[in-house]
Amino acid sequence: MKFYIKKLGCPKNDVDADYIAGMLIADGHTRVDCDVDADAVVVNTCGFILPAKEESIAEILYYEKLRKAGAIFRLYLTGCLSQRYGSEILKEIDGVDGIFGIGQLEQLRQTIQADSAIRLGNGLGQAVDSGYIAGSKRFVDTIYPYEYLKISDGCDRFCSYCAIPLIRGRYRSRPLDDIVTEARLLAEHGKKEVILVSQEGTAYGRDRGDVSVIDLLRALETIDGIAWIRLMYLHPESLTEKLIEYMTASEKVLGYFDMPLQHINKRILKKMNRRITRDRIERLITTIRDASPDNIIRTTFIAGFPGETDKEFDELEAFIADIEFDRLGVFAYSCEENTAAAGFNDQIPDKLAEERRDRLMMLQQQIAFLKNIALIGSTQHVIIDQSDDRNDAVGRTRGDCPEIDQSVIIRGRKLAVGDMLDVEITMAEGYDLIAGNKDL
Repeated sequence: MKFYIKKLGCPKNDVDADYIAGMLIADGHTRVDCDVDADAVVVNTCGFILPAKEESIAEILYYEKLRKAGAIFRLYLTGCLSQRYGSEILKEIDGVDGIFGIGQLEQLRQTIQADSAIRLGNGLGQAVDSGYIAGSKRFVDTIYPYEYLKISDGCDRFCSYCAIPLIRGRYRSRPLDDIVTEARLLAEHGKKEVILVSQEGTAYGRDRGDVSVIDLLRALETIDGIAWIRLMYLHPESLTEKLIEYMTASEKVLGYFDMPLQHINKRILKKMNRRITRDRIERLITTIRDASPDNIIRTTFIAGFPGETDKEFDELEAFIADIEFDRLGVFAYSCEENTAAAGFNDQIPDKLAEERRDRLMMLQQQIAFLKNIALIGSTQHVIIDQSDDRNDAVGRTRGDCPEIDQSVIIRGRKLAVGDMLDVEITMAEGYDLIAGNKDL
């Protein structure tokens, strides 16, 4: 059977999709890159916040139409939306042949192998152990020189706005040896950058007792072929000076501090169940920047959290203007059912939350553009992600994560995907940098 997987949501979900693909390929099925060439489509859904849920539903309805029109013969659903709303989907959508919760790879495999239709996977709604991700079983696409590597699943933080613990369960670290085995597999397929993803990178090993995130980084640094290791989702409450020092000094682990802060006002942080203070946050930022001027700080904030006053929003806006983060994203608050924040009686209108988000993003745009202008004339080490026949290439610096950060465009030079080289920045065009064709 020819199958196509529609990936939706975050990189952690993408990793799950690659494990599904690897399992089906091992069973003798053929992966195709175009949905209309497939016999079966697997939609790996996202159910994190409202826009992601709406996107997932739209994709399901699109493939349901293809299924009913005979363009595809089977439609299966997996992922977070299936985990969270499987029963509701079954009631509302007829053209689905099977629906499976997170990690129910074996049930999905058996159903596809039998070319059968079942209306419900077993255990839907219950988080499963992360044993379904196990080192060498994954499909590896060789299009890009980087790949995401999941180091854990679930979360214990229970931030009042977040449904992740309800969907994916408690925090569970993968065995270190499994992660190293998978990283070697990625290196064998030509991957030069591994991006470590989870709900909280700094928590790795906390539930196991015998390893820490630094132990994991040390082990990954020994793998030949891997040049960059990017650790994502550093919770500020558990980011230590020791880890900051290690990441700054390492030759392979990048000084890229992806530290979601969500807010800065003391009262709002407490309502969010973020057990950290503004003073602690400011000291962390100072420590990171004092460790090296080359360190990059990326963060995210939520605008329009229930009860956020004009004064509290102004405090957040002033903080962003003062700190001048290297990379920053803002989400308008999304009210997620069954979370603590959904029960707050001081919800802010969606329109106001979106206006506040836009104000912060406009501010960050000005900061980002000025930072890019300051890079003109500098030398930057880049990795090439894309290259075409016109001798144009697209790369990234050490301070840029794929898909969420900016790019470096190199014109007039034949380069290959995966090349790593020094370039001179000659121009800034908004969020992107333009580099000359001289290898410094």
